[in-house]
Amino acid sequence: MDYSLVDLLALLGAVCLFLYGMKIMSEGLQKTAGKRLRSILAWMTKNRFLAIVTGVIITALIQSSSASVSMVVSFVNAGLMPLEQSLAVSFGAALGTTFTEWIIAIFGFKVKLSAFLLPLLAFAVPMLFIKRNNYKNIGELLIGFVFLFMGLDAISANVPDLSKSPDVFAWLKQFTSMGFLSILIFTLAGWVITMVIQSSAATFAIVLIMAAKGWISFDIGCAMVLGASIGTSITPLLASLGGNTEAKKAALGHALFNLFGAVWVLLIFHPFVSMVTWVVKDLFGLGDPLALYNSVKAGANADGNGLVQEQVAMSIGMTMFHTLFKFFNLLIMIWFTKLYTKLLNVLIKSKNKEEEFQLKYIQGGLLSASELNIAQAEREIVVFAERVERMLGMVKELVHTKTGTPEFNKIFSRVEKYEDITDRMEFEIGSYLNKVLDGKLSSKAKKRVSGLLSIISELESIGDSCNNIAKALVRKEEADAHFNEYNYKNIDEMLKMVSEAMTNMLTLLIDIDNVTPEDLMRNYDKEREINNFRNLCRTENIENVNQHKYPYKAGIFYMDIVCETEKLGDFIVNVIDAIEDLMRSQAPDSNPLDIGELNPEKTAKVSV
Repeated sequence: MDYSLVDLLALLGAVCLFLYGMKIMSEGLQKTAGKRLRSILAWMTKNRFLAIVTGVIITALIQSSSASVSMVVSFVNAGLMPLEQSLAVSFGAALGTTFTEWIIAIFGFKVKLSAFLLPLLAFAVPMLFIKRNNYKNIGELLIGFVFLFMGLDAISANVPDLSKSPDVFAWLKQFTSMGFLSILIFTLAGWVITMVIQSSAATFAIVLIMAAKGWISFDIGCAMVLGASIGTSITPLLASLGGNTEAKKAALGHALFNLFGAVWVLLIFHPFVSMVTWVVKDLFGLGDPLALYNSVKAGANADGNGLVQEQVAMSIGMTMFHTLFKFFNLLIMIWFTKLYTKLLNVLIKSKNKEEEFQLKYIQGGLLSASELNIAQAEREIVVFAERVERMLGMVKELVHTKTGTPEFNKIFSRVEKYEDITDRMEFEIGSYLNKVLDGKLSSKAKKRVSGLLSIISELESIGDSCNNIAKALVRKEEADAHFNEYNYKNIDEMLKMVSEAMTNMLTLLIDIDNVTPEDLMRNYDKEREINNFRNLCRTENIENVNQHKYPYKAGIFYMDIVCETEKLGDFIVNVIDAIEDLMRSQAPDSNPLDIGELNPEKTAKVSV
């Protein structure tokens, strides 16, 4: 057998075409589903069975258990969903990953797709140039479907022809004739291959080709598929490295689910394979999955047309093996999720001390499903807003704390630390959202990301204003200026109104998809109250200084704090403006949001 480096590169290129087709098909499905995928995530309740269904659906849609479990890991990272619930979602994701395999098994041999793949491509590509996004998304989905099966055909055409090399057959045969040890060896092989290419579907396609050509028997192929189910756990494990202990537990839980499942199937491997053979042959009447290997061994040509039915039986049988393995494993494990959680808590000890700052819901290595990443970013923005709200609470406490005391210095240090955190959060979330923009997004999703970028910029400015107020209090003491009861009363009133505006803003961010025009108007009314009170303070300050009710020096610092507090309110209303713009951009094309400009000052700012 003359198999050159060029032939090897052609085989690698075929695998890459298969993986790229799966990626394009997945992205097309995501964009077609759009916001509905985020709605699916909202179904995740404490009901473990509903969580399983959610895991199955999401994985079937994005066609990657690694991506869906990695997403679950990021959600567990500090609290979007509890660990026990995440395990149920992961169990469902393990079953959902067989969806792609069924597509390959059903269409790969039973239907000769090569005759109409190119005509389908000719139909799909023009859809990319249609203005309506739905048609573009469907076009991408079809193109991914075409590339996936082109890759499958290319793998079949470029694998080395072992039938022309008796030496290679003899070498391979020595590993297939060791009884149960052969099963273990090929399980390990499937594990390693999947860890390298990080796609159990690609491994399944390779194994399917090897079995279809009669190079390996049906049971050996099943062993490799079993190993592939363990290898697919590597991506979530890698993704959890940057997360907290809960995220690591979720990733390890997914890996142990597949590992424990593989162990009990290996203990009853041959009876389990016999059961699968009976289901395919006798229950469904599709033929004997073992027949193809025996026919090739007897001298039949696996590439001829006479063995198509046996190839179909083999491919359906291998997919059935994987599906039944995942299904029974799920039925067993789902009843032990509490025990499973206790085991994970023993294996990975939670840290006693409070962990240093890190993003809770998003991590740079988890950009696997761009439409779904937006929901994670929105959760992180809520955390951002909660932090700046705590900063405002510190400032309110600082106003009435004597400067220079240990208590004042402690609170002031916390404000400075939080200001640094807000800077880091803006950078991290902004960088994350920019990476999301580089992915395949619908036009509405891109507008949503742009709105979120505006929001994080304003939240960081709120943190700056809180820090500026704290610094003004320090400068006041250094200048030996002192406030009277009137000054403190008005500062407290300003901070109270801004605090109410902050609470209203946070409420909208928490449920950003259900904001109403009335909610927005309530925030704009509060902003007008703040502006009016600032103007009143400014007018009265001039009169009070002229009447010597307090020194001019105190009046300067007093107005610095009042104006900085009003500016803080401006940044809050800028967030409200961004939410309003986001509402308009997300309204259905068939039913646009029909509300007038709610904030007249917004129009004035734009014109300026």
